[in-house]
Amino acid sequence: MRKPRIGITMRLELESRRFYLGRDYSEALNGLGAVPVHLALIPDEDYINECLDGLDGVLLPGSDSDVDPLKYGEEPHPKLKRVVESKDETDRIVIRVAELKNLPLLGICYGMQALNVARGGSLIQDIESSIESSLKHEQGVPLERPSHSITIEEDSRLAKIAGELRARVNSHHHQSVKAPGKNLRITARAGDGVVECIEDVNPDRFVMGVQWHPELAWRDNHLSRAIFSDFIKASAKK
Repeated sequence: MRKPRIGITMRLELESRRFYLGRDYSEALNGLGAVPVHLALIPDEDYINECLDGLDGVLLPGSDSDVDPLKYGEEPHPKLKRVVESKDETDRIVIRVAELKNLPLLGICYGMQALNVARGGSLIQDIESSIESSLKHEQGVPLERPSHSITIEEDSRLAKIAGELRARVNSHHHQSVKAPGKNLRITARAGDGVVECIEDVNPDRFVMGVQWHPELAWRDNHLSRAIFSDFIKASAKK
């Protein structure tokens, strides 16, 4: 039986000009029955079209950069991290082409934020300085440790995946979704109101963004493993 092929956009190390990607995303996909395919950050629509023609799903991973706030009509906050234009533009093209091809799409951390901005939504540029009494969302090591709780909407795909309406997740981010983009709904929040999951309003489409990192805990955490399994299952049906 043919395994689904999942494309993962890479990162760019500006100092060395190297494309790279943490191993956890690929290991999670491979370990749960998919074939990971790395996508270079080449913001060319012909290249992206050719790549996605042979794929069954797309994973937008985390990044050590922030989405350019000009993409959602804001000036840069003092705590904005580095912006990598080729990362922003490649992911934007990948999202557009994936949606035209009706591919299942999973966004993780930065990937969730990129998805939201591509759909016309906006971001909180820095949680700690923008949200009063915010939780600690940059937990540090150990990276996979579930550090705070989330509350999940009852009629959501995430609730079906989790099998419950409360969960604990790890946390490695300083930005989050502010206004959801077109045809996206918020389906989970942290205790301080920070958005932890968005989904397409069409329940028949697997388009999901999660703010935490399930790829770090897929081996022994039920929710992390279930998210990847459901994503791969949706990609296998494509």
